[in-house]
Amino acid sequence: MGCIQSIRCKPKSFRDSIIVLEVNSSIDPNPTSIDESSGVVLRYRTPHFRACARVLVPPVAGKETWTIGWIQACNHMEFYNTYGDKGMSSWELPDLRDGTIQAISDSDGVNYPWYGNTTETCTVIGPTKKDSKFTISMNDNFYPSVTWGVPVSDSNVPQLSSIRRDQSFTTWLVAINQASSETLVLQTIRWRMRLNIQVDPEKPLGHRAVLNEPLVQEQPHILGKNEPIPTNAMVKPNANDAQVLMWRPKNGDPVMVIPPKF
Repeated sequence: MGCIQSIRCKPKSFRDSIIVLEVNSSIDPNPTSIDESSGVVLRYRTPHFRACARVLVPPVAGKETWTIGWIQACNHMEFYNTYGDKGMSSWELPDLRDGTIQAISDSDGVNYPWYGNTTETCTVIGPTKKDSKFTISMNDNFYPSVTWGVPVSDSNVPQLSSIRRDQSFTTWLVAINQASSETLVLQTIRWRMRLNIQVDPEKPLGHRAVLNEPLVQEQPHILGKNEPIPTNAMVKPNANDAQVLMWRPKNGDPVMVIPPKF
């Protein structure tokens, strides 16, 4: 029903008017690549997770500022580097490992709670008179270094025998009012990255490591129903600052090799 001219129509709220025109998410089809060019560390590079959305932002009537962008949290992490019968090193998120929290921020560590502040966000400063269209994108992958030798030893004798990693993430497309902190979850994506590398430390450098599986990662799931963002996904510390490197020997007590950064 149309508006009667003498009655002022109440404009739709920002919440009711912002539209996600399109959202795409994928993990590149290439397998994880392995780099044995260093005699000190093995490096590997996983394929990229990618997310991209086109958003239609309505006119902002008042002096409001809205930021629309990607927020990501890690829900699960297993990252084990085995050194034969000596033991294993593992990167761990203690609060996540112990079940104290269900997720931890994967922000860039500067622009909390956002994953980044280049292609990953856009900001609308009101008042504006016209609709605005934005493309907001992000990508993520792993490119770590793992020592050939036991990390608590002064020796660099190659003993690394396997690497296993399994991490899960939730990625949200979100609009936040900078003044009121009103938060609108526009889209939710879940994704996972796994790898299993077998290593023969007796072989010459350049021929030690083989990627077992998976050769192709499971594709992300764009959820039909949005999930709320846990508080820990919005605040410090992020996963990079909270993680610790543990040495867990076959015999003896665990040792913290690298403490958290916060």
